[in-house]
Amino acid sequence: MKKLFIPIVTLALSSFSLLAIDQEHKALTEILSKHVTPTGVKYKELKSDHAQLQSYLKELAKVTPKELKSWKEEEQLSFYINLYNAATLDLVLKHYPIKSFKDDIHKDGPWKLKSVTALQQSLTLDQVEHEFLRKDYLEPRIHFALNCASEGCPPLRAEAFTASKLEAQLEEQTKAFLASDKNSLSGSSLKLSPLFDWFKDDFVKKSGSVEAFVAPYFPKKKIKAGKMKISYTEYGWALNEAK
Repeated sequence: MKKLFIPIVTLALSSFSLLAIDQEHKALTEILSKHVTPTGVKYKELKSDHAQLQSYLKELAKVTPKELKSWKEEEQLSFYINLYNAATLDLVLKHYPIKSFKDDIHKDGPWKLKSVTALQQSLTLDQVEHEFLRKDYLEPRIHFALNCASEGCPPLRAEAFTASKLEAQLEEQTKAFLASDKNSLSGSSLKLSPLFDWFKDDFVKKSGSVEAFVAPYFPKKKIKAGKMKISYTEYGWALNEAK
């Protein structure tokens, strides 16, 4: 019995080591902390770490659907957000130099390309966002964590998202974006990023209305659902390259 037991344990440990990933996503943080600035991404310098970025994506690709399902929700959300952001950077670097992620990658846009390898299949960025993140989790703050490599997007965070800090990270991203010049409140006029229009259903499901969702982020002003005049700003599609 002892002779049989040892190989079985060894096999089990070997299988675990192949599947397990670093839940702190340190490899991605190392890349982001070097190349993400308050004004954007230093893509020219990031190209020197493209192989490192792709190595990180290969590690994420080892995660199976069964394994992912066994994780805590915060770990799953962090996985998807980091996957989306890393895959976006990878796609930019494969076509760099470009002026617009939206217009210069593919005639149908980059979000429809099968550019992401994950969960034992080839996926598009749209699938990661809409078929997994938006469909499976009631968390509209993901829209301030996902980065579309464009100036109109919420800024790319200079660190990876992790389960241990996810709540604080999402809240910080949301506060910072709503405090930016892409959103403003004057009297009963609420001017918001088009994100609140495109993904209105997500904010309504979470808070009952867009106004109710954003109200806590304008603490010194009163926002009443149904009594605000909402308009949307222009979305900037130029590449979010560091100035």
